[in-house]
Order: sequence, then C-alpha cells, then structure tokens
Amino acid sequence: MSEDKLEEFLRTGGDWEKLRTSVPGVFIQKLPPYRSSPERLAVEVNPVDSSGNPTKRRGLLIRSLDEFEAFREIIVDEKLPKLLEMLDAVNPATSRGGRRRDEDVIEI
Repeated sequence: MSEDKLEEFLRTGGDWEKLRTSVPGVFIQKLPPYRSSPERLAVEVNPVDSSGNPTKRRGLLIRSLDEFEAFREIIVDEKLPKLLEMLDAVNPATSRGGRRRDEDVIEI
C-alpha cells in the first residue's frame, strides 16, 4: 500500500468513509476532526462474510501502533477464549447476512 494513496484518501475521503484493503476484515477509515484532534486515518478490524462485506456495523478501530499492541495483549490473554466459550454456551444462536458492494481495494 502506498502512502500516496493514504494521503489522498485523507485529503479527499468523506468523514467515516472506509476503504477495503487486500487483507480480509481490515479496512482504512477516515475519522473526522474532533475537538483538538485533526482528521486522521485509522484501521478498522471487522470480520467479513463470504462476499467480503463487514459482518458488524462497527469494528475495532485502531488509531496507532501503541493501541494495536495494547489490544494484542488483551486478545492473546488465555482467559479470553474461555470467556467467549462460556458466552457461546449461554447466548442464543444468530444468523448473519449481507450484501455485496463493489469498491476499490487498497493493497497492503
């Protein structure tokens, strides 16, 4: 992925607009300015369906490498899968659907 494409998206993209990447479930999202923080880009991690569309309305937004490292530490904790297994056991089953949209893909 080229920094030129990212800089162009930061300049011309709409607030909250997303770009696909070559990694399924990884998107680039443009964040609007907020208080003293300027507009910027973030990575959104959001599982995708068989058509490559996000399965959740919002995914996990990661704004920096430091945030990524903090999330990674949480996700690899051995207790998290055990908790998720317990949730799967007590939660009712759900179905997922989605529609496909043709979009540009950002190569990573």
